Amino acid sequence: MSKLFDCITDELQDFIAAQHLFFVGSAPLSPTGHVNLSPKGLGCFRVLSPKQVGYVDLTGSGNETSAHLQENGRITFMFCAFEEPACILRLYGQGNTILPSSPDWDSLYSLFLPMPGTRQIIVADIEKVQTSCGFGVPLYEYQGQRQTLVNWASKKGEEGVREYQQKKNLVSIDGLPTPLSKLS
Repeated sequence: MSKLFDCITDELQDFIAAQHLFFVGSAPLSPTGHVNLSPKGLGCFRVLSPKQVGYVDLTGSGNETSAHLQENGRITFMFCAFEEPACILRLYGQGNTILPSSPDWDSLYSLFLPMPGTRQIIVADIEKVQTSCGFGVPLYEYQGQRQTLVNWASKKGEEGVREYQQKKNLVSIDGLPTPLSKLS
């Protein structure tokens, strides 16, 4: 049975903190545009207040979430318990992208562990919170975080990461510009 909440309760914040993985969903306004669903890990998510969350977004092969947020702001986060007790948590909200050039960057980034390849921070104001049973989610044993992305960014260095972002992260797969495109 699902339950709706107006904000992230202390109990739900504890649940979020115990998860090793979360998913971010976003979509463009176009009915033919591609819905994006991205898995995230590496301990990059933070509850900033009962109605606001954020995560450090590392440089990757695309920048869909950022493009969608710039266009329409809609974002959904999903957390699944892969251990007992079963639970699925969804956070629905309006998000935006905070770039390193933003006046808010230093105060926000100080809340996270610094990681090589950090591209931006995604911040969302949460409008609705929903839990559901999660009885259909399989049980998995957590083995650890992959370090491949962090190692890749460390090896490329800051300049190499910026060059990669200029080649791969300026537009979405549907051609929507990302906030990074304004910097180029």
